[in-house]
Amino acid sequence: MISHKQFFLQNTAQTSNFPRLLEIEKAEGLYLYDTKGKAYMDLVSGFAVSSIGHRHPKVIQAIKNQLDKYLHLTVYGEFVQAPQVMLAHQLSSVLPLTLSSVYFTNSGAEACEGALKLAKKYTNRSHIIAFHQSYHGSTHGALSVMGNEYYKQAYRPLLPDIKFINFNAGADLNLITPHTACVIIEAIQGEAGVQVPDKLYMQALRARCDKTGTLLIFDEIQTGFGRTGKLFAFEHYGIVPDILLLAKAMGGGMPIGAFIAAKHIMDALKENPILGHITTFGGHPVSCAAALASLHVIIDEGLMEGIAEKENLFRALLIHPKIKEIRGKGLMLAIQLNTFTEVESISKRCIENGLIIDWFLHCDTALRIAPPLTISTLEIERACAIILAAIDGV
Repeated sequence: MISHKQFFLQNTAQTSNFPRLLEIEKAEGLYLYDTKGKAYMDLVSGFAVSSIGHRHPKVIQAIKNQLDKYLHLTVYGEFVQAPQVMLAHQLSSVLPLTLSSVYFTNSGAEACEGALKLAKKYTNRSHIIAFHQSYHGSTHGALSVMGNEYYKQAYRPLLPDIKFINFNAGADLNLITPHTACVIIEAIQGEAGVQVPDKLYMQALRARCDKTGTLLIFDEIQTGFGRTGKLFAFEHYGIVPDILLLAKAMGGGMPIGAFIAAKHIMDALKENPILGHITTFGGHPVSCAAALASLHVIIDEGLMEGIAEKENLFRALLIHPKIKEIRGKGLMLAIQLNTFTEVESISKRCIENGLIIDWFLHCDTALRIAPPLTISTLEIERACAIILAAIDGV
């Protein structure tokens, strides 16, 4: 009898020559369970998606309730659909007044695509500033503003008029000019190995964009919805972006993304040409219902209140001669090691011992820690013990 793994390798498109090949039968909270019943602690949350845990009961109930009403009706932006309206209203209520108009997409990469188009349309400029070692998705526009040539070289030509500057380097801000449509920046550089910017740098960036009439796009696809201890990471810096990108944790496990701006900016997509940005499935009502429930869980259950303490516990427990440093904020952390060989070996040993951990696209010498915000003190202690034992075993 052919196993699912055989079908996976034969009929499912592969993204590498060495997939993990874990076959998961169910998931609940922090844990994934394979077909033999073995439990795995998910220390990466499906890459920052399952921030309230897998299959949160309130999200599941919201999905079931919406299934009894309707699924897809029509392309985005034509019908008044309650799940979209309620989610957009709730998001605007927890954001600054200038971030009041929400365009829903299916993913973070699509949110990036829409935001870049919006910035060019609104400013009538073509130049874009992005950052070395940045990551915003893998579609052509998002790839164009990725700051790693290795992942771009096979797909050129990409978007023109893009200049890359160094993250957290104040002198480079002078490259933002009155010809710059937008600057796109991650609130914390994720795939670069969790690089946290300086608050004064972020404030200087905001000031430079204001001076040159440039729109500031904040990519909070990984940092959004409580991961850093604030609902949105820009709150740490005392600034507000012109366009905000969201996805990943937004849907509570369902696919959804968004780019958000002031209404007068977003209205640039309405004419010249009409329908300046279109999505068929963006803002799917089931995903919006799930996202609304997830947002309520994060706020109503106070999931952000203990994030700093949980970060401190990880830092206190993960002490080892082979750990060079731990970077990050909240439950978005990187364990810096020496080589990819170490990282790969430790990752494999962790999986063997029931812990899923991974590395970063642009920093393969560090291990990623991004568990559900619901992880308990005891679970952190157990996870750290498994990691330290894996490091000892290398």
